[in-house]
Amino acid sequence: MAMKPGERVAIVGCGPVGTVLALALYKNGIPVTILEQEPGTVKDQRAATLHLTTVEFLDDLGVFEDFIDLGMKAPLYQFGDRQTGKVVAEFDHGVLADEVRFPYAFQYEQYKLVDSIVAHIGDTPDVEYRFSCKVTGVEQTADAARVTFENQDGENESMDCVYVVACDGARSTVRDLAGIEFEGFTWPERFVKIATTFDFYAAERGYCTRNFLSDPDEWCNLFHVPGENGEKIWRTVFPVKTEETDEYILSEEGVQARLQRFFPKDGDYPIAYKGLYPVHQRVAKSFNAGRVLLAGDASHANNPIGGLGMNGGIHDAINLAGKLHAILNKGEDTALLDRYSRQRRKAQIDGVQAQSMANKKLMEAREPKERARQLDEIRHTAQDLELHKAYLRKSSMILGLQAAESVQ
Repeated sequence: MAMKPGERVAIVGCGPVGTVLALALYKNGIPVTILEQEPGTVKDQRAATLHLTTVEFLDDLGVFEDFIDLGMKAPLYQFGDRQTGKVVAEFDHGVLADEVRFPYAFQYEQYKLVDSIVAHIGDTPDVEYRFSCKVTGVEQTADAARVTFENQDGENESMDCVYVVACDGARSTVRDLAGIEFEGFTWPERFVKIATTFDFYAAERGYCTRNFLSDPDEWCNLFHVPGENGEKIWRTVFPVKTEETDEYILSEEGVQARLQRFFPKDGDYPIAYKGLYPVHQRVAKSFNAGRVLLAGDASHANNPIGGLGMNGGIHDAINLAGKLHAILNKGEDTALLDRYSRQRRKAQIDGVQAQSMANKKLMEAREPKERARQLDEIRHTAQDLELHKAYLRKSSMILGLQAAESVQ
């Protein structure tokens, strides 16, 4: 029996995954309430790459056209050797033009995506935002769930809903309340992100929009992103040694020293922002526990090399929205949610986790023969058209989606 119209889904977390899920449910006539502990949408400078699979989903939702002129198309990306300064391999999404609608990655910071989705949804009672609300409890019965939270006035409040979806990040309160294990490990090193308005095209090293630079001593990822008010930004990501202190890493001295090692130049780099992050490889033991569901970083976390985390989370949201639509609007069996968990865990374990760890291994390979072997392999892959296409199908998450869909 289908659920009554008007019964809400509670989404905890107003990030990219939570808002994509809200939009997808709203498009299917399912009302939602988003609970967010921050006082508003957050200007989070982490993810900025939308893979072509994700762009297709956003286009299907009708929102991509809202910001297509505000971001940056990135048909190319490169693997380079930081030690020699040479490009090792270049991949061109254009070789998939006869297979996909959008043969490029798209650079658009995650906080802008959130704001674009909120604007697209507009003012409607079917999507309610509750900011400054900290979830403190989740209860459920066979037919309903209840979320308890501390509201913006510091008072305890609760709401009844049909499902609770945790989109509240790697340190998910909802996941912990549901007692779902977050299996995996945390890397000993952390990553530092430093953004600058310095134009790395002026470095004349042949950089494109997205660059992965291997180095056994200190690899670097270098990305061009839209930035603010027409002032485009270059983001750098470096590993930091375990013995380095937070104070030094984020100090002006530490930031400038790291960028000057990467590309020495006269004068200091203008710094737009910086951040230091722990790095995880974790997947929840299950993405569902009764009427509590997990999506995005609440269900999985991975190192960011390759830009797979936010994209994987958005893929969770699309998959889950389809299944909730089938259950709530068409009366299909709730066993679909077990399939959601199986499908998205497979996409994570066999796809995102494996690929992101392989990317990290390539970036940091130390033993000279092994490093040379890996660089030769990625070079050969880029030079052979069929291998080139196959690699892009994997890195753009096409294969991961296909593999997940085959899971019953």
